Amino acid sequence: MVNRVSTIWMTLALLGLATAAWPAPLTAEVTSAQRAPLVGKTLATRAEGDETLTEVARRSGLGYLAVARANPGVDPWKPGSGRQIILPTAVILPYPLLPGITINLAEFRLYFVSRDQERILVRIYPIAIGSEEHQTPEGNFSVVNKIVAPNWTVPADIRRARPSLPRVVPTGPDNPLGDFWIGLSRDGYGIHGTNEPFGVGRRTTHGCIRLYPEDIRDLFPLVKRGTPVRILYQPIKLGLRQGQLLAEVHDDFLGRLGGSLTEFVLQQRLLNWQGRLDMDRAQALCEDPRGIPIILSPFPPPPPRLEEPKRTARRRD
Repeated sequence: MVNRVSTIWMTLALLGLATAAWPAPLTAEVTSAQRAPLVGKTLATRAEGDETLTEVARRSGLGYLAVARANPGVDPWKPGSGRQIILPTAVILPYPLLPGITINLAEFRLYFVSRDQERILVRIYPIAIGSEEHQTPEGNFSVVNKIVAPNWTVPADIRRARPSLPRVVPTGPDNPLGDFWIGLSRDGYGIHGTNEPFGVGRRTTHGCIRLYPEDIRDLFPLVKRGTPVRILYQPIKLGLRQGQLLAEVHDDFLGRLGGSLTEFVLQQRLLNWQGRLDMDRAQALCEDPRGIPIILSPFPPPPPRLEEPKRTARRRD
């Protein structure tokens, strides 16, 4: 198994490993004809001085866990100056790609999708999500309000746990909502900034979605009241690139898949991909989920079989 996994990760070279940090947010332009396309390229940077992986993630515009899982074996506290750090900046887009906001809790990402005639424009942001005790609700919601410089009305359960907090925290550096609030149709939940950016990319919130201050500032003016918001949990994503089937596998931290490979088959059918599905490679990815798109089946599906038209013999009398 170790050799097989090592072989899989050699395909990183096929995804464009580079040596520069990727700016945030990641943006892409695709067409409606593309099904679950791959966007971006897997890049790399080097740790500087005594910085931690959290700091590398922050300056790269990525979430902490995404960077940590892409670099197994790297000490998150002391990567070492000059150590190469892989940056997970290649992404398989959700399928179907719906206008509005899609949040995939399993990958700690928010997708904002807008249409311009046949073009589909996508902006991708790393997020923090609800903790194990305060999980982010899943389902279909909508944006109901937007507030600049929001006050934070402290929920009762938080005040019980931290009685020193006031009932209302005014806008400012001590406000965990940051500078912008996008309220959802699920009462008490929203998308907002943060005064603790190193928590982005982790399960740290009381159920809301947090973005880096720079990212919420970018997203806020794009979102309108009524914008649909879809929150889902999808650790396994399949996509297509130049006739090849790709897989992007994330940690199943809610334990819903139970080690089953059924999700691979279901998504293969959804994409109508007719090639061979390498189940050994799929199993290896589930055992070592790094959140980086990898070629799952190296051979494209066979071309459609052409049948000769049937000829009817003519009888000569």
